Amino acid sequence: MNIKNQFRILYKRIVGSIAFLPGIIALCFLILSIIMLEIDFSSIGTNLKTNTDWLRLKDASTARSIISTIAAALLSLTVFSFSMVMIVLNQAASQMSNRVLTSMIQNRFQQIVLGCYIGTIVYALTILSTIRDTSNNTSIPSLSIYLLIVLTVIAIFMFIYFLDYVTKTVKYETVIDRVEKKTLTAISGIFETGESEYNVVNSGGIPISVPESGYFQGFNKESLLKAATENDMVVQFRYKRSSFLLKDTVLLEIFTKKPMNKEMMNKVINTVDLYNGQPIDQNADYGCLQLAEIAIKALSPGINDPATAVLSLNALTNVLANRLYCKQPEIYKDNHNTTRIYCPSSGFEEIFHQCILPIWKYGKNDQFIQQAMYKAVMLLKESDVKNVYHNLLDQFLLKINEKIEEESTLNFLS
Repeated sequence: MNIKNQFRILYKRIVGSIAFLPGIIALCFLILSIIMLEIDFSSIGTNLKTNTDWLRLKDASTARSIISTIAAALLSLTVFSFSMVMIVLNQAASQMSNRVLTSMIQNRFQQIVLGCYIGTIVYALTILSTIRDTSNNTSIPSLSIYLLIVLTVIAIFMFIYFLDYVTKTVKYETVIDRVEKKTLTAISGIFETGESEYNVVNSGGIPISVPESGYFQGFNKESLLKAATENDMVVQFRYKRSSFLLKDTVLLEIFTKKPMNKEMMNKVINTVDLYNGQPIDQNADYGCLQLAEIAIKALSPGINDPATAVLSLNALTNVLANRLYCKQPEIYKDNHNTTRIYCPSSGFEEIFHQCILPIWKYGKNDQFIQQAMYKAVMLLKESDVKNVYHNLLDQFLLKINEKIEEESTLNFLS
C-alpha cells in the first residue's frame, strides 16, 4: 500500500473520529482569543474601556478569579458530560451491538458540545496568560473577559440541552432510526435502479492480488475510473465489499489489449481500501447487518425485549424495500458509456437470507415476532410490484403461517 492510499485511509479515520471536530472548534476559539486580545489592547478597545466605565475591570486579581473559576467549572462540566456519553456507549454496546458505537461516536452534536467546552477553556487560559499587575487598568483584557462570560452562559445552556439529548440518544428507537437513515443514504449513493448491463468474464484477465490481509471496504471510484479510461481497460472485481481477504488473494482482474506494466498494476491496487470496521457510508450491507444484530440481541434470553426487535425489523423492512430493484452489481462507466469497473454486490435475496432469517430463527416462538414478521414480509411482497421475489416471499409466508398455526394449536390444547 503506497503512502497516498495510507493517507486517504488515515484521513477518513481522522475525520470520522470523535476528536476531529472538537479540535477544529478549539482552534477557532484560540484564534478568537487572539483577535479579542488584539481588539482589547488596540486604540479602539482602550478608548472604549476608558470612556465606558462599566466595561473596565480595575483589579487584576478579580479578573484572574473570574477566568480561573470559569475554566475550572467548564473543565468539571466537560468531564461530567462525557462521562455520561461513555455510560451511554457502554449501555448501547451491551444491550444492542458494539457495531452501532461508530454511528454514536460520530454524532456531530456531541462533538460540537465537546468542542465548545474545550474551546471555551482554551479561550479562558489564553486570556488568563495575558493579565499583568499594573496601575493602568486599561491593560486588563476586560472586553475578552466579558465575552468569556457570555460564552460560559451559552455553554451552560448547551449543557442543559445536552442532558436531554443524551437521554434520547440511548433510546433504542433513536439508534435504530440513525442506522436506518445512514443505510438508506448509502443505498441511494452507491446503487442505481435498473438491470445489469455487463456480462462477467471468467478468464483471460490479468489477476491482481491484495498486498496484505484485511477487509475489502471499497475503492477510490474517481481514481480507478480515470486510470481505467486512460488505459482502455476494464476492472472486474471478484469479491464484493466487506469480504475478508488473505494476503496474495486475487481481488480483481484487468482486461485490456494494451500491455500492463508493474507501475500501472500498483496504481490500480492502490485505489483499493483494505481496513477493519463497518462504515455504513461505504457499504449499505453493514447497516442491514447492524439492524439484524440489534433485533437478535433484543431477542436474547438476557435482554428479552421483543418490542425492540420489532422496531429493528420494521426498519430493516424499509431498507430492504429500497433494495428490491437496485442494479446489481455495481457498474461504473466512462463518459462514452463504456463499462470500466465491475464490482459484485449483495442482492435483495442474499440480504434477506442474511438478515431476516436469523431474526425469524431466534424469535419464531414468540407470537409478537410472528405477527410482526408476517406483516413485514407482506409489506415487502406488496412493494415487489414486478413480482421478482414473490416465490421467495410466498415460501417464507408459508413457513410463518405454519408456525402460527402450530402455536395456536398448542395454546388451544394447553
